[in-house]
Amino acid sequence: MFKPLDLPAFRPRFPWWGGDLQTLASRLAPLPDDIPSAASERLRFAMDDGSGDVLLGMLDWPVVDGGGPALILIHGLTGSQDSLYMRRTARHFVARGHPVLRLNLRAAGPSRATCGDIYYSGRTGDFRRVLAALPGDLADRALVGIGYSLGGNMLLKYMGEEGERAWLAAAATVCAPIDLSVTCAHMMKPRNRLYHKHIIAEMKREALAPEARLTAAERAAIAGSRTVWDYDDRFIAPRHGFAGAEDYYDKNMALRFLPGIRKPTLTIAASDDPWIPAALYERARALGNDALCVKVTRGGGHVGFRSAGDDVAWHDRAIERLLAGVR
Repeated sequence: MFKPLDLPAFRPRFPWWGGDLQTLASRLAPLPDDIPSAASERLRFAMDDGSGDVLLGMLDWPVVDGGGPALILIHGLTGSQDSLYMRRTARHFVARGHPVLRLNLRAAGPSRATCGDIYYSGRTGDFRRVLAALPGDLADRALVGIGYSLGGNMLLKYMGEEGERAWLAAAATVCAPIDLSVTCAHMMKPRNRLYHKHIIAEMKREALAPEARLTAAERAAIAGSRTVWDYDDRFIAPRHGFAGAEDYYDKNMALRFLPGIRKPTLTIAASDDPWIPAALYERARALGNDALCVKVTRGGGHVGFRSAGDDVAWHDRAIERLLAGVR
């Protein structure tokens, strides 16, 4: 049973009032200084599916190793090891003595140059391969996964699929779209048109990169997609064996897998997230899984959580409480 976490209340930091400004803060604020590591090294994870694809990660070692869990960070849609939220979390926990691996999903960020295929929201097989290939100095420690947005959905799916067998001692997610169909429909609402326009442009840029292995029909499908749903229906779903967007969403949404989670898992969401309806997390809480701690804050936006009186993001403070119980 997961002992309930005593989490502080979230209070927004001036001038980041409201969900939209909190969301923008997580993407537009200046990058933090270099991560204060004793050493950083590039890790390569060859996939075992015959594709020849290699996922890349950046492993940051603390100057003083506190002996605690090693963290594996998984970015969101069109993100990478260098996304601001990934760098901020890595900087914070490396300074606290934790080794941190910032993983690039298949074809994301630096992995685009070494992958012809591409990630999707439920591609847990890639994550299993990464865990199996971790170097011994990481694999011998307690491991904690932290997933943001799309990466959070994938992490929750993995934890539910594996149950007690999960290689991770614990997990945390921040603003995961745990019902993909509902989230997609919400993103395409008129109030989110600017967000949606930006996201679909980034998705198409990522998918059409020169290194991508695509048929002419796939290139046309990507280029012709006007919405996230189009992109998923015309490209991601058929590419990965799903009947269409709704079949892909149904088979990969984390809500389907939450009952199977058996290791301590913290899920964080914000009441004013402009991308993901907070009501989805009431459905998660209603499952009554004792291994799952569901926290919905009053405010915070999408992976924002800029907190009053603290330069550290609130979700990182919450994850500190989770790590305190991991051995």
